[in-house]
Amino acid sequence: MKFGGSSVANAERIEHVAKLIADRMDEGIVPTIVLSAMGKTTNEIEAAGRQALAEGRVRIDHLRALHLETLDALALPASCGYEVRALLRELESLLDGVSMVRELTPRTKDLLVSYGERMSSRILAAQLVEAHGIKAVPCESWKLGLRTTGAFGEATVDEGCYPDMAKSLRSMVRDRDEVPVVTGYIGTDAEGRVTTLGRGGSDLTATVLGACFRHEPERDFYAEVQVWKDVDGMMSADPRVIPEAVPVPYVTYEEAAELAYFGAQVLHPISMLPASKACVPVRVKNSYNPAHEGTLIGDEATIAAARRKAGAEAPLLTALTSKRSVTLVDVSSTRMLGQAGFLKRIFDVFEADGVSVDVVATSEVSVSLTLERKGGDLSRDGRAQLEEIAYVDVKRDRAIVSFIADVTRSTELLAKVFMVLFSNGIAVEMLSQGASKVNISLVLLDADADRALKLIHDCFFMDKCNIDKAAAEQVKAR
Repeated sequence: MKFGGSSVANAERIEHVAKLIADRMDEGIVPTIVLSAMGKTTNEIEAAGRQALAEGRVRIDHLRALHLETLDALALPASCGYEVRALLRELESLLDGVSMVRELTPRTKDLLVSYGERMSSRILAAQLVEAHGIKAVPCESWKLGLRTTGAFGEATVDEGCYPDMAKSLRSMVRDRDEVPVVTGYIGTDAEGRVTTLGRGGSDLTATVLGACFRHEPERDFYAEVQVWKDVDGMMSADPRVIPEAVPVPYVTYEEAAELAYFGAQVLHPISMLPASKACVPVRVKNSYNPAHEGTLIGDEATIAAARRKAGAEAPLLTALTSKRSVTLVDVSSTRMLGQAGFLKRIFDVFEADGVSVDVVATSEVSVSLTLERKGGDLSRDGRAQLEEIAYVDVKRDRAIVSFIADVTRSTELLAKVFMVLFSNGIAVEMLSQGASKVNISLVLLDADADRALKLIHDCFFMDKCNIDKAAAEQVKAR
């Protein structure tokens, strides 16, 4: 059971989460808890680090007040208060060091932000013990054996540590009847240095722990990862753009990963990988509305079985999402007709510039692709290299609208989508239906994205297709 920062934002929310865990245990669930830092703690620690670096001042007053007031409000024992205060002193000392040397390395930044989860895990564990008599134990993830590789700030989990983690969990949960309250988002590398898994990495910690159950020798149980958020599961669209968005009851691992990558912010983009490899189902639940079933994520067989049990049919369109402020690059050259290496030369340029490509559509002599604005842009030298072999047209302020759908029914889906867009004067500049069996992406003007999302969502989910009949007749005639 993983809980995000908004679920444990203050004393009231921590009390609510503790009660929720206790209720699930009364139902026979044996939980391992993964926890984020309280509220916006990670953001505040990062801001304190920047201030210490830029101004030489250390300020964690609000952060200290939040944690100490939570301790008082929950009337937690002195032992918990001592540990939290000790962590606050360590955090302040580390920030003092940053302010003195005026240096904030990625390694130091990872160590700084680890204090949020380390404090919240102690507070929730103490609340479970004091209020519910649960044998909860706060546990840094590395004490379970979670090891990472790669760069600070964006570390990856070393899958070789799974058996060790499974053994540690078995010892705590089965042998000692303990409920581990594990720090999300953080781990340590082979040298014991604290690392982070990137923002949203607590989801990844949860699915990694879930994947460890495949190493459990006694598989006499059903294992599930529950990711508790502040929404009723994954939604048919971003509710901030489409207020009428509805919860999606079932999605496959691949669909969930595509939704996350193309803009849905409910789950971390790579968090599905460990669960998918281990075939451990993931359920997205709402800590503010625990009675709601949420969204079940699993392999195709699991989802098909769940739909049959519920008497539900697979929808034509599962959900839609968007990426905004992208750049569309068209590269075309008849000079390269029939010549090997055209695509390689193009992508070598983007690789040299360190620019990530999202969506691609190709023919023998032309390539259209999109670049995230935050991921960089073509350098002047890179564009010059492309222009040596091709005509290059760069169009900014575009958006990707992605459909998570049954691609085997793409003709039916796109017929409806293009009818709606054509009837409402929205032009599509690029379409990509590639290797993914669940994703179709369109590129259009960023200014048209919100309207396109609403029109398509209304048509598929609200049964209100805004199609101009005269325009539809014109399309049919063509």
